[in-house]
Order: sequence, then structure tokens, then C-alpha cells
Amino acid sequence: MALPYMFSFWAMPHQWPPEGEWRTWVILGGRGAGKTRAGSEWVRAQVEGSRPRDPGTCRRVALVGETFDQVREVMVFGESGILACSPPDRRPVWQATRRCLVWPNGAEAMAFTAQEPEALRGPQFDCAWADELAKWKKAQETWDMLQFALRLGAAPRVCVTTTPRTTGLMKRLIEQGSTVLTHGATSVNAANLAASYMTEVTERYGGTTLGRQELDGLFIEDIDGALWTHAMLDAARIEEVPECSRIVVAVDPPATSGAKSDLCGIVVAGRIAGSERLAVLQDASLKQASPNQWCEAVLRVRENWGASRIVVETNQGGDMVAGMLRSIDPYAPVSGVRASQSKGARAEPVALLYERGQVAHVAGLDELEAQMCLMTACGYEGQGSPDRLDALVWALHALTSGGRGSGPSLRAVG
Repeated sequence: MALPYMFSFWAMPHQWPPEGEWRTWVILGGRGAGKTRAGSEWVRAQVEGSRPRDPGTCRRVALVGETFDQVREVMVFGESGILACSPPDRRPVWQATRRCLVWPNGAEAMAFTAQEPEALRGPQFDCAWADELAKWKKAQETWDMLQFALRLGAAPRVCVTTTPRTTGLMKRLIEQGSTVLTHGATSVNAANLAASYMTEVTERYGGTTLGRQELDGLFIEDIDGALWTHAMLDAARIEEVPECSRIVVAVDPPATSGAKSDLCGIVVAGRIAGSERLAVLQDASLKQASPNQWCEAVLRVRENWGASRIVVETNQGGDMVAGMLRSIDPYAPVSGVRASQSKGARAEPVALLYERGQVAHVAGLDELEAQMCLMTACGYEGQGSPDRLDALVWALHALTSGGRGSGPSLRAVG
């Protein structure tokens, strides 16, 4: 019965605390790489003594997550959370009214969220576990307050478990001499993950920017000459879907069909009501779908958003798609556009809109944004075709020029 709780027997190298003097241990890992288990076991190692009621190294722990629900459901009650990792005789009790775990030896772990950094003003701790730091909305403010609160004991320490994103705080933290780093990809923990999950995410995201970040657990720096940067897209994010005065659906059909076909790029964008700003509302792109399935999806998306126009790129099979759309819905407002310049050249004017702060992004556009950060004026630096990005260019062009030939180099053909 004791073996499942002997983490020293099961731990992978990136889950094992580094030796030496350090203030912050950052565990960078892909999705499902065992970061949460490592954080839970590290907290246990700090607060537990040799016997259940013996004191450990630390007695006051801060548990900090993006939201309180994530602290509770992932760090405390999750499948790899503290309660699940603790043997029965050492298992702490969750006191909901205090938002606190209490161990049999009297050690306590208080729950905090990155949404309320001021809540860390006042309490004091001798260690902390910060989960998904790279996702925190108020990351710098919360991190600063946590540092001031770590003032108990001889050498307070922090364990940070996170999927990497290139944020200012993360870059500064990793560059500090008091920070140590371990790293694990999703694949190292494949034995504990569903085989179908590994197959699906590897096929879909392997080799992409998003895959290198979310599966390989790597920091993704901006490439030289990229038309879009991660910082630019971070600045464009909005939390709520805005009201729009005009919405369009843009379609960039693949040149081939079948199991190995490129995606059919389908992007929805709108002009924010009462504003000159634009908003990218949805990436509804499809892979391995027949032309009839693309068309049905496009019409469904148009109906869902109440879009006033469907814009179809006709260079590679788009004439067929436009015809099929009209065959399914004779009244569908379809316009065809034909590109007369390279992808990089026609993307440049759209990138300028972002530089001027004229475009906003709702949540859920990760795959589209990954393609955007791989586009340069000289061409696309990623694998395959940037169909999502092409559809984005058509959509924003239609909103800025009405599809009449100004803006990105396009020619209306229908």
C-alpha cells in the first residue's frame, strides 16, 4: 500500500527538486507532463516530517493559481493534487471556509488567486507553489506580492509549475541567478496518458509553434522578420466577444482533399460597433473534410454569427466552393477573391493593422496565432500551408475595403 505514495520511486527527472541553493524552481512542461504531481509532491516534502505528526521543514504554504477554482480543483482536489498524493495517515483536511489545507502535524497551506494579488498583502509563508504562472492575468502584481510574503524560515522557496509562454515575467524569472529550471515534454509521461490523446495531439500539433509550446514545453521566441509577435497578439486579446456592426466569414479552401489534405481555413471577423477597431471572433477551420462538409460548416458558421458576407479565395478550388455554397443556399452572399501577390506580401498590410492596435482577438485562437507568428514578409516559416492565416487576411481585408481591391493585394471576382 505504501509504494504508490513513494514519489522518489516513481518520479521522472524533471519532477525531482534540483540540488543546491535556489530560491525558485521552475518546472516547464507540456500538457500532461506531470507538473501538477511534481508540485503536489514538493509541497508534501516541505511540510511532512518523518512521522505523521512530526514537523516538516515548512509550516506555512501559499498555493497560488490563476483562479480559485483552479487552485481547488487542480492543486488541491485534482487527480494529481495534494489530497490524491497524500497517504491516509498524512492526508491534510480541506477547510473550505478558510480556503486552507491543514495537515495532522499542524502545517497549513492557504489558497490564493492571481486575480486578487492584494490578498497576499499581510500573510507570511516559508514556501509557495505557483501553478500555471505563465497564464496569470495579473502575473507581475501577484508575483511581487508573493515575494514580499515569503519571509518565514531560513530560506523560503517557491515551486513554479507551468506550461511555457513567453511573457515578460517568465523571461525575467528564468534569467535570475536564484532560479533553477527543469523541463519535461508531454511524451515523457505518455505511459500515464490515453494513447488516443497522444496520437491525436501529435498528429494535429506536432511540428507547429503551438505544439512546441504546449507539448514539448518549450519557450517560443519570435522568429526574425515575423510580421506578428507574441507580444503583439497578447496586447490584442479581449476577454469578451464584442458587439459588431458587420461580420464576415472568410474561407481559404485547400488544394487537395482526403486524409492528408491541408486545412480549410475558416475565420470569422467583425467590425466592433461604434468603433474603427476590428475583432477576430472565431477560427472554425476544418481538416480532412470533403468540400460538401466545408460548405455546410461555412454556412452554419455564417448563420451562427449572422454574418453579412462569405468571402472565398478562388485561386485553388475556391470557384468550386463558391458554387457549392450557392447550390446549398442560393441566397448566400458569397464573394470570390483572387490573390495576385505572395502570402507574405498580402499579409503585411494586415499586420500593420495589428501594429496600430486596430485588431482585437477573442479567446480560443491559439492555432491561428501560432501560424501568424511564423509568417514573414518573405514567406511562411512553418510546416504546410497557413490556411488559417490566409482566411484571416481575406476576412480583415473584406472589413477594411469591402472587397473592392484596396488594402491587401486582392481582386474581387464574383
